[in-house]
Amino acid sequence: MSKNNKTNYQGAKSLKPGLQARHMTMIALGGSIGTGLFLASGGAIASAGPGGALLAYIAVGIMVYFLMTSLGELATYVPDSGSFETYASRFVDPSLGFAMGWNFWYNWAITIAAELSAATLIIKYWFPESSSFLWSLLFLALILGLNVLSVKGYGESEYWFATIKVTVVIIFLIVGLLIILGIMGGEAVGFKNFTAGDAPFHGGFFAFLGVFMAAGFSFQGTEMIGVAAGESNNPREHVPRAIRQVFWRIMIFYILAIFVIGLLIPYTDPNLLKGGIENIGVSPFTLVFEKAGLAFAASVMNAVILTSVLSAGNSGMYASSRVLYSLAKRGKAPKALAKLNSRGVPINAVLLTTLVGMTAFFASMFGDGIVYTWLLNASGMCGFITWLGIAISHFRFRRAFQAQGRDLNELPYKARWFPFGPIFAFVLCIVVILGQNTAVFTGEKMDWYGFVVTYISIPLFLILWLGYKWTKRTKLIPLNECDLSPTVKPAE
Repeated sequence: MSKNNKTNYQGAKSLKPGLQARHMTMIALGGSIGTGLFLASGGAIASAGPGGALLAYIAVGIMVYFLMTSLGELATYVPDSGSFETYASRFVDPSLGFAMGWNFWYNWAITIAAELSAATLIIKYWFPESSSFLWSLLFLALILGLNVLSVKGYGESEYWFATIKVTVVIIFLIVGLLIILGIMGGEAVGFKNFTAGDAPFHGGFFAFLGVFMAAGFSFQGTEMIGVAAGESNNPREHVPRAIRQVFWRIMIFYILAIFVIGLLIPYTDPNLLKGGIENIGVSPFTLVFEKAGLAFAASVMNAVILTSVLSAGNSGMYASSRVLYSLAKRGKAPKALAKLNSRGVPINAVLLTTLVGMTAFFASMFGDGIVYTWLLNASGMCGFITWLGIAISHFRFRRAFQAQGRDLNELPYKARWFPFGPIFAFVLCIVVILGQNTAVFTGEKMDWYGFVVTYISIPLFLILWLGYKWTKRTKLIPLNECDLSPTVKPAE
């Protein structure tokens, strides 16, 4: 690769670092604790039993661990806000980087619209007659304001959003343990609900597979740490610390929470299947708190879930705008999107992301919502495609490092169990992607509508990838030509 190209990569880091270690840890942690845990965990237990749900979340948690260690190795050596786009472009093929960048941006731009819709439903719990339109504008203005101020504004807001969620999970685990032991809420429960009927495993292989797929969505957002590394004050220390802490905290929070729910609520309880944005009162967390005699549980969980939704929208705005900024710096998006304001914020990228999110939200409110539904479907598997790209990029990066005779001790953070880690994550990601909707294949006849709705993300990604490859005539970069120049000088 030419010297000019190397300079181009280095020059992309012109944002103003403002994220501290506590911000980095909470960004990674908060990104994975949300409605997937507070709401979807009940449905997972009802579908596959408490044992099946536990096993599915453990398996996905291990996959996410390997993905995050792969991302940690890349992000400490090349901390760049382009993250996935940068790594794929440098270590695989510029066309893959192009597709990865636009795939990630689209995914989170549309997610902003989804979170706005969810927030308005949640707020109706307290104000049923209020205007959804006004609430959505208020929430969008809040998210936009936090992102326009500075990167520190985003970091501080995410720190406190995540702190609220973590605190509630810890309180939930303590209360749940007291109920199990009979200290709160009557007699000791023990394991009678966990083993009731045909529990702990229920529904067979396809039920387990369905929960496995859903668990993957619950963990999405953890990869935000890769984007945030580009604006960290000290990525070589902050990113490894965040990666090490986050894995164990996620595993403890998710696995223990599902275990407690499985012990306290039998999988046959119909309320487990009713939990959703429209019905916070039957969130498994709410049900457990009510068992402890906490009458205000529904209101508290409603507030916590609202912060989770706003946190997801806030993170989506931040990460997608930074990747869009990086694409513009590389010449893969209009140059105007690379403009920074006086506070080092890519203002045009933020505004375009806001506009797309707002337009998609309006599409959900007017007419029959078909346009919005298809937009949302098109982003369905984008997160898993991002994870695939991380695994591929890390595998190629480490192979290029070895092919060029570099010493692994140059790496400020080394992912363990290479090459098993990225290969394991790659295989499981493929399983998750292909198995998203097995029902379309197993019925009496092929469900073509369901097939298209579920898998439309794949051809859209391939169009981006192969279209750029064909127009720019890009090729797979030979391992001995991959640009391995670190973005940050090695510590002395």
